[in-house]
Order: sequence, then structure tokens, then C-alpha cells
Amino acid sequence: MLNWLKDAVFYEIYPQTFCDSNGDGIGDIKGIESKLDYVKSLGCNAIWLNPVFDSPFMDAGYDVRNYYLVAERYGTNDDLKHLFETAHEKGIKILLDLVPGHTSDQCEWFLQSKKADKNEYTNRYTWTDSVWEAPPQYKFICGVTERDGNYLVNFFSSQPALNYGFNNISHPAWQLPPSHPDCLATVEAMKDVMRFWLDMGCDGFRVDMADSLVKNEDGEKPETCKIWRGIRQMLDNEYPEAAIVSEWCNPQVSLNAGFHCDFYLDHDTNGYRILFRDKEQKSGECKAVFGKEGKGDITKFLDEYLDDLKNTKDKGYISFITCNHDTPRMTKMFSPLEAKIAYSFIFMMPGVPFLYYGDEIGMKFIDGLKSKEGGYSRTGTRTPMQWDSSANHGFSSADSKDLYLPVDSSVDAPTVEAQEKDENSILNTLRKVIAIRHANKDLQADGDFEVVYAEKEIYPFIFKRGQFIIAVNPTENEQSAPFEHSGETVFEIGSHTISDGKIVMQPQTIALIKL
Repeated sequence: MLNWLKDAVFYEIYPQTFCDSNGDGIGDIKGIESKLDYVKSLGCNAIWLNPVFDSPFMDAGYDVRNYYLVAERYGTNDDLKHLFETAHEKGIKILLDLVPGHTSDQCEWFLQSKKADKNEYTNRYTWTDSVWEAPPQYKFICGVTERDGNYLVNFFSSQPALNYGFNNISHPAWQLPPSHPDCLATVEAMKDVMRFWLDMGCDGFRVDMADSLVKNEDGEKPETCKIWRGIRQMLDNEYPEAAIVSEWCNPQVSLNAGFHCDFYLDHDTNGYRILFRDKEQKSGECKAVFGKEGKGDITKFLDEYLDDLKNTKDKGYISFITCNHDTPRMTKMFSPLEAKIAYSFIFMMPGVPFLYYGDEIGMKFIDGLKSKEGGYSRTGTRTPMQWDSSANHGFSSADSKDLYLPVDSSVDAPTVEAQEKDENSILNTLRKVIAIRHANKDLQADGDFEVVYAEKEIYPFIFKRGQFIIAVNPTENEQSAPFEHSGETVFEIGSHTISDGKIVMQPQTIALIKL
């Protein structure tokens, strides 16, 4: 494993809404560079930067037009190189967002692949051999190419899927095996993209839809895993300090495939949703473990998590996120206090944690926004960072009508400026938690995790990490549990007492106790 990941705390930056340095209403690379000291002040020593490559932005940059070029609205390749250099001077690593499964339909590779005459890109994408053949997920009579055929899309209609082959071939006339030279050429093309940016100074990649490469695979994705193991071997040989983090949400598969970390994402019925997002579908009642209603069940999370932890030991890390660009902010369902407790918990867990920009001040999910660049229901999570009380909350000097997205206009919109002055703000609370994590190996990525008290549909939840006990009562009621330990409370939200073999936790309390 990479040594630097053991104490890594990541900060996710959505570039178009983080900081605008030139007043055009869109965040940019120089704006990010101007805020590196702020990122460092949080205790974050690594950044995940959402896509900055050239794109028509039908999907906010996840539709790449040119893998080798920074989008003009963000700056230049030299600007990005300078960002890497400045970040490294400050002890901050940067991962770029790699999209290996598809490109924009305006990518030069695809423009060549559309041609009727065969060329080196003919099989760079997956095509049927006739426009009249349209299996599920293929465009039916696409009508936009001189080539006779329909092409597979990965997600949006503007994102043709790159061809890594098919594991189970049902149409041998046009489905290629992963071992076909043209499929192997796709893998090599992606390796070359990675080499280009690693040589430029980036520290690795967060990989979008990492499990989407080879088609017609079962849950274990054996051929896709084989590709990633080959890429990991290339990295180990040529760039041994480079990290790859997967958007997969199946750590037992992805970490065995060579990824250093895998995200726990907000997927139906999984452990992450049970902790932070679960709700009754009809009534909307919160059923999340960290909801103050106390309707959650920590054992449902632990059934999944403990098995994942056991079977990935020494193979890589599970990454918890406060949120990401695809997920409603916790403040959509949680109060600021609920969110503060949940975020604090994340930084006390094993694995490599990720803090989404603005969560450290409790930024809100903004309802009712029109979709921007394919954001749809996700748009409310992508609004501009709120730095201060000046115009546009300090995000941009542009006229408000020219902003990429509107800023939170509510009278209680949180800002960095205001929270800096409040010792108990979410901002300063997370700084304290992250500092404690950095200071103690037991609380870092590969520290132990042991359940002390966890009962079905009962609170509190208590666990042990080396010389530390963490006790959590997120509910609005007093809770108690058997407790045979004693020690020094080094961090706390709320309050608790320990006596007569029992811990009593006041409502909405999390305590970190050093034994």
C-alpha cells in the first residue's frame, strides 16, 4: 500500500463552483490555487479534482472531448501543472478525475470511429453491424453517422462507450472479446492518458464508473478486474507513488482488482445509505442511523461493513464520503447538528475519508434549481462555495446572473468567514477532528476497528480503534449502554457520563475517549 494514503484526508473540489479568479462566473484552476492554504487549514492533505478536461459539458465534464487538454474555461495545461507544483510545495496531493468508460460524442476518437471507412478508431467504440440491430442500451437508428451501425452508450446519450470487449459474446458479428487487439488498444490508450498527466505532476486518479469497461459481465466483473490489475501493475512499475480510487462501491471486488481505495456510495440498501440517507419512501421519514429520530439500525450497516473490512484487510481502503457531486448534501435531510455529528464520525472511521467542498460549513442542498450541464436532481449539490458575506458570497466578481449556478440566497446561508469566528461551528469542529486523526495512527486509514456495543435498532453505537473508544448517540433522546472502560475525553459534541459500569449519553452526542 502507499504510505501517503495511510494519513490522507481528501477534499473534493467541483472546479466550476469553487472559486472564480477571472470574474466570468465559473470557477477555475487559478481560483483553486488561491485557496490551497484554506484546504490545508482544514487538515486536508489531498484533493480530488472533478473533471477539468476539454468537454462540451453535456455532463459537467464527464463527457471528455480531449483527454490531453484542460478545458478553456478552467485555464490551460500550464495552469494545471502549476497547481500540482504549488500543491506539492504545501504538502497536498491531487487526484484527477479519469473517465475511462466513455467519451463525448465530439471526441476526435469518436468522430473517426463514425466513418464508414475502416481506420484505427473503427473499433475504439462498440457498434452493432447494422442500424437495424439495436439491443438494449444501444441507440436505435442513430442517424448521425455514415457508418452502418448503432453505438452503445454508457450513461448519457452523448457518451458513447469505449470498447473494452464483451465477456459473454451473444453477437459474434460485432462483439469482440477483451483479448482482441482493438480492445487492448483501448486499454493502452487509457494508460497513455494516465502517463501524460502523471508526468505533468498529478498524484493519481479517481476513476469514474470503474466497473463499466468490459460488457456482459457478472457481479465479479472478471475481465474488467483483469484490465485494472494490468493498469495497477503499470503504475507500480512506472509511477509507484500514484494512487487509483474507484467509483465501484464493491470493495471486495475493486480492491482485489488493484485499486488502492473504493468509495462507499449512496446506493440502495447499502451501508452508506443506512447510516446517512435512509428514509421511508412514502412518508419521507428519516430512518438513517445518524438521524435524530433514532429510527436507524446500526447492525444493518455493520453486517456489510465488517465483512468488507475483513475481506479487504491489507488490500486497500474503504473510503467514506461526507457527500459528493452526485449525492444530495446531508443537510437536505439533516440539521446542521446532525450533519456535524455524522461528519465527525466519518473522520474517526478506518479507510481514507473524503470531504466534499462546502460540507465543512454545512452548505445546504438547494432545491428547485434548473438542471445545469446534466445535473438534474444533483444540481442542488453543486452550487458555488460560500466564502464570505460579500457579493456572490465571495465566489465570483461576476454579475449574479452570469454565475454558473446561483449562490444560496437565504439569510442564514453559512460562510467560511462567519464560521471561522465560531469555535463550535462545523468548520472548526471538523478541523479539530481531522487534527486528532492526523496526530494518532490508531485513528488513521489502517487502524483497527472493533465493535464494543451495537444492538439491533438500539442506541448508542460504541466502537474501539486502538487506544480510543468512540461512542455515538445521534438521537434526540438520552441513551445508555454497558461500559467497562475509563479514560480521557479528547473530543466531544454533547456530553456523557460514565459510572457504575455504564455510559450515559445525552441527546446528540459523539465522544472520543482515549483509554
